[in-house]
Amino acid sequence: MSRIEPIPVTVITEPRRLLALDADTALLRLPANSGHGHDDGASCIACAMRTDVRALLFDLLEEAKQGLRPGFKRVVVDASAVTDASVVVAALTGKLPAQALRDHTVARLFYLAGTG
Repeated sequence: MSRIEPIPVTVITEPRRLLALDADTALLRLPANSGHGHDDGASCIACAMRTDVRALLFDLLEEAKQGLRPGFKRVVVDASAVTDASVVVAALTGKLPAQALRDHTVARLFYLAGTG
C-alpha cells in the first residue's frame, strides 16, 4: 500500500483574502448563518454540520478516492463567513475532541499550514 503524503490546509479567516487556486488545490467554503431563523453564532445542529471542517475534509477525501471529484494536494478553507474561525483552527490542530473515526483520519492526513 502506498503512503499518502499529509495534505496542507490553509484557513482563510478574513474576507477578501482568498488565495489564487491551482488545479491541485481544493476549496471548502464554510457558510455563515444558514438563514433558517437564528442569530449568527447561535447553537444549531444543522449549521454545526455544515461547518464541521473535519467532516467536510473527510468527505472531500472520500469523494476524491471514489473518483467523484479531482484529486488534490492542498486545501484552502474559506472560513471568513464563520462567526468564530478559531473553532476551525482548533479542529485542525487537535484541540477539539474527536467525535467520530473520521476525525482521526483527518488528523493523520491533513495539517494546518497557515491562516490568513
